[in-house]
Amino acid sequence: MKIRKGGADDIPAILGMLDGAIEWLVAEGRTGQWGTKPWSSMPKAVEKVHRYVAEGSPWIAEVDGVPAGTLTLTEGPGPELAPADEPERYIHLLVIDRRFAGLGVGSELLRHAAEETRREGISLLRVDCYAGPDGELVAYYVRNGFSPTEKFSAGEWRGQVLARRL
Repeated sequence: MKIRKGGADDIPAILGMLDGAIEWLVAEGRTGQWGTKPWSSMPKAVEKVHRYVAEGSPWIAEVDGVPAGTLTLTEGPGPELAPADEPERYIHLLVIDRRFAGLGVGSELLRHAAEETRREGISLLRVDCYAGPDGELVAYYVRNGFSPTEKFSAGEWRGQVLARRL
């Protein structure tokens, strides 16, 4: 596995991974996280991906040269959350191509995000995620070194902010 800096040319691959994740979540009956429609079909979602890629630092994990996962680091959360009261890096759009599930791609991307944050001299790395009834996503981040901080909601969507000190 190789992790490389991403850019605007990777947006189709990022949207493809998001669409694949939504398709899988729908098949699993887990529609609360990202809904039921492909992100590539929703202009606001596409704009969000473009904005994060342009304003942040996108990273692409590749397996044998094929994009297998991605995340983008920015200086703070999206508009629905308050930034920390100290410098931070914030993880957005962590998604894995389902063909590479179980290979540790997400954990490796999170490890890389921590390394990049540390390299920049910043000691706080945060992320937010869907805090659905099964708690699986929150547990995933806890297994990867994050601690739950505050809960929040955006309409009916329930979220959890998690932080990792570096």
